[in-house]
Amino acid sequence: MSTGLIFITALLVALAADRWLGEPPVRLHPVVWIGNYLGYVGAWVQRHTVQQQGVKDFKAFWLAALVWIAGAAIFSGVALALQFLLLGLPWWAAGGLLGLLLKPLLAWAMLKSEVQAVEAALGESLDAGRERLRWLVSRDVTQLTDTQVRESAIETLAENLNDSVVAPIFWFLLLGLPGAALYRFANTADAMWGYPGMYKGQNWAWAGKWAARVDDGLSYIPARITALLLAGLNGVGWRDLAREAVKTPSPNSGWPMAAMALALGVGLRKPGVYVLNPQGRAAEAVDTKKAIFYASKALVALVLLAQAAIVSIVFVGHS
Repeated sequence: MSTGLIFITALLVALAADRWLGEPPVRLHPVVWIGNYLGYVGAWVQRHTVQQQGVKDFKAFWLAALVWIAGAAIFSGVALALQFLLLGLPWWAAGGLLGLLLKPLLAWAMLKSEVQAVEAALGESLDAGRERLRWLVSRDVTQLTDTQVRESAIETLAENLNDSVVAPIFWFLLLGLPGAALYRFANTADAMWGYPGMYKGQNWAWAGKWAARVDDGLSYIPARITALLLAGLNGVGWRDLAREAVKTPSPNSGWPMAAMALALGVGLRKPGVYVLNPQGRAAEAVDTKKAIFYASKALVALVLLAQAAIVSIVFVGHS
C-alpha cells in the first residue's frame, strides 16, 4: 500500500513542482547533463564515422550503440539508487522527494510556455514568429508562412505532449524513476543523434540509427495513449485517427499530431513531407489556445487514469 501512495504522491508533487517551480537551474538539470554526455560522446563517435553518404557504416553504428548503452546504464542506475534510498523513508517523505526528482524528467509547463511564446511572437510579426519557432524545431523556418509557423507550433505541442509528459509518466508508472530517466535519455539521444542522414555537417545515418530505433520502441505505446486521450476527449473517431496517423515518416509522432489536427479541425503540414487532415481549415490564433486546452485535458485525464491504475494494482496485490 505504501508503495502505491509513494508513486501517487510523487506524480502529483512532480506536476505541482512543474507548474509552480518550473525547470531547475541548468547546472542542476539532469536532462542537461544527459545532453552534455551525448554531445561529448557523439563528437567522439563522429570522429570514427564515415562522412560519405550511402555507406553502411557498421562501426559507427556499434560505437554509438555502446556509448548509448553506457550512458543509459549510468543515468538509470543513479535513478535506481536514489529511488532505493528514498523508499526507505516514510511514504509522504519518499513520495515528495521522489516527485522532486521526477519533475526535471517531464516538462509540461515549459512546453506550454514555449508554444504560447511562438503565438505571441507571431502576433508581432512573421519574422518574430519564425525566430521564436526556431527554438522549438530543427526544420528550416526561413520560408514558412504565418499559418505554417502556427501549424509547426501546434505539431510541436502535440508531439512533445507525448515526449515530454505522457511517455515519462508512463515509464515512471511502469519502472519507477529509472524508467523515466531511461526514457528521457533515449528521447534526448534521438533528438541529438536520430537523423536519417546529414545534419549540421555530420553524418548520422548509421551513427544515429540505434538511438532512433530505441526511442521508437519506448515511445510506441505512450504515443498511442496520447493520441487516444486527445481523440477520445474531443470526439475524434478511431478510423479517422488511424488513417491520418500513418502519414508521417515517424511511426509515433503522427499519432498525437493527427489526433490534435482532427480535434481542432485544422490541417497540419510539413511542406514536402506530409499533410495531416488535409480537408481541415487553416490554423488560426485561437487554435493555439484550443490546442493547449486540449493537451491540458489529456494530461488531467492521464493523471486520473494513472492514479486509478495504481490503486487497482495495490488493491489486487492485497486481495
